[in-house]
Amino acid sequence: MTISLKESLNQSVVRSRPCSAPAGNSRPDMLGLDINATGQGARVGEMQAGRPMHIAIARELGIEIIDGRWATGSARTLDELQTRFTISRTVARESTRRLEAMGLVTSRRRLGLIPQPAHSWHVLDPELIDWRLHSSQREAQLVSLTQLRMAVEPAAAEMTARRAPLRVRAQLLPIAADMRRTGEAGQLRDFMTLDIEFHRLILGSGGNELFAALGDLVATVLQGRTELQLMPSQPKPEALRLHAEVAQAVFEGDHERARRAMQEILDEVASVFDAAERG
Repeated sequence: MTISLKESLNQSVVRSRPCSAPAGNSRPDMLGLDINATGQGARVGEMQAGRPMHIAIARELGIEIIDGRWATGSARTLDELQTRFTISRTVARESTRRLEAMGLVTSRRRLGLIPQPAHSWHVLDPELIDWRLHSSQREAQLVSLTQLRMAVEPAAAEMTARRAPLRVRAQLLPIAADMRRTGEAGQLRDFMTLDIEFHRLILGSGGNELFAALGDLVATVLQGRTELQLMPSQPKPEALRLHAEVAQAVFEGDHERARRAMQEILDEVASVFDAAERG
């Protein structure tokens, strides 16, 4: 679902990030949200947020790489990580393996861990997407993900309308109805869960395994937008109407109308970022 530009400009780093830098050290991002100039504000205290230690440390280091604070080609050793985080060798190794699996670092004997350029990253990894959404690259990540969704989801809606069994297509109708109910009530967490279910069903029911594999990616985006408070207190009525339109078209097997309605949903999302860039 989408946010209005005016509402996004009224958001603040205090709400979207656990900690912020002094005003003199921050800058507005594309959506009008303050980003700590060092990119560190979002991570303060995150390792006490219930994550396993090696995952929390991998996240911390990953966001440092994304933000450029751990520069490409600058080596760090496991000993340095052990000292910095007061952790065991095993935890340090597990953390760095996670980074290696995403293409963020490579390990070299006698040098240590070396960050890799962005073209080496596994950019479709949902965990990496989540990290980028919590970094200074947030707005760029949202734009690129929206562009990907625009290329895929209208086709997925068309294919689901064409190919999915009636019992599967029928599932979209109550989901869309519940989205309207929770959206109008301002129940954003419940709305987000339904929105994820809706788009997962569209992506996963048309018979294309590659589209289905993007379900986790889209779920990460929708969840991230809610957690970062980039959603208005109530979704736009037009967005609710269009989701109902997609559901009805898919149920009826009207593949052309399903494609058009899904395209309109994503055009609205993209228009927010286009307006922000111009403004």
